[in-house]
Amino acid sequence: MNIGEAADASGVSAKMIRYYESIGLIASASRTEAGYRVYSEDDVHTLCFIRRARDLGFSVEQMGNLLALWSDRSRASADVKRIALDHIAELKRKMRELRDMTHVLRHLVDHCQGDERPHCPIIEDLSNGRNAAPPKPGQAKRRIDRAGHRQAL
Repeated sequence: MNIGEAADASGVSAKMIRYYESIGLIASASRTEAGYRVYSEDDVHTLCFIRRARDLGFSVEQMGNLLALWSDRSRASADVKRIALDHIAELKRKMRELRDMTHVLRHLVDHCQGDERPHCPIIEDLSNGRNAAPPKPGQAKRRIDRAGHRQAL
């Protein structure tokens, strides 16, 4: 099958398939005489494996390690489990960071009047509480209006 068909069958875009080939995560596809990539069912199975690993948030490096373990029939499941446990620990760390960011932002939003006055605890926090001069006109290229749309300044 060609790259478009492999992309449809695996759920991995053609662009990402080319990228994964370029970094060596997957082997380069065989080619027709005209130079078009040709993928087998095994290639699509590998791409499905990558898609599922990516959906679970594994990094490219981790996916490479998992692919190597998948192809190694003498692997120890402990090696696979270690990668998964390390990933879980990283996800938990990121969740804590997101929870902390949400807490801080919620506090700042709750204390912002959101009215026509210029005082804003969100801006104060972002500027580290300093009353430094804001950027000169033209330095800040865009601002967000009240409806959440970008506006050129």
